[in-house]
Amino acid sequence: MRALRRLLGIDLATDDAARDTATVRRIAAELDALPAEEARFLAAFAYVLARVARADLDISRAETEQMIRLVRECSTLTEAQSLLVVQMAKTQAIALGGTENYLVTRQFKEISNRAQRVDLLRCLFAVAAADQTISHVENSEITAVGLELGFSGEEVASIRAAYRDQLSVLKGQPA
Repeated sequence: MRALRRLLGIDLATDDAARDTATVRRIAAELDALPAEEARFLAAFAYVLARVARADLDISRAETEQMIRLVRECSTLTEAQSLLVVQMAKTQAIALGGTENYLVTRQFKEISNRAQRVDLLRCLFAVAAADQTISHVENSEITAVGLELGFSGEEVASIRAAYRDQLSVLKGQPA
C-alpha cells in the first residue's frame, strides 16, 4: 500500500529529510557541522538567492558577493563556508533551475516563518540590485518567488519600493 501511495505521489512521509529536494540535500550535506534544520534552511535560502541571480542567465560577481554576504549574515558560517554554499547553490541553479526552482522555493516556505520569508524577499531584491540594476527578468522572477512564498502582489510591490531606483524599467524616471 505504501509503495502505491509513493507511486501516486501521495506518500505522507513526515520526515523532513525525506521531503528535501536533491538540491537541498546536496548543499546541506556540506554543512554537516550545523544542525540539520539550519543546514536545510541555509541550503534553500542560498538556492533561492541563486535562482534570482540566474534569472537573466548571468550571475555577476557583484551578485555572488552579495549572496555570500547575505548567507554569512543569516548564519554562523565562516566566509569560506558561505562561499562554498553560494557556489554550490549557483551550480545547482544553473544545472537544475528549470526543475528545482519551484520545489526548493516551496520547501523554503514550509521550513520558514513569515518573517524569514519577508527577509528572503528583501534579500532577493538586494541580490538583483547588487549590480545597480534590477532587470525586468529579475523583477519578474522575484515576483514569482514572492507569490510562491505566499505573498500578494501588493506585498511584493511594497518590498520592491525600496529598490525603485534600481529597477531598469524606471531608470531615469522622476521619483
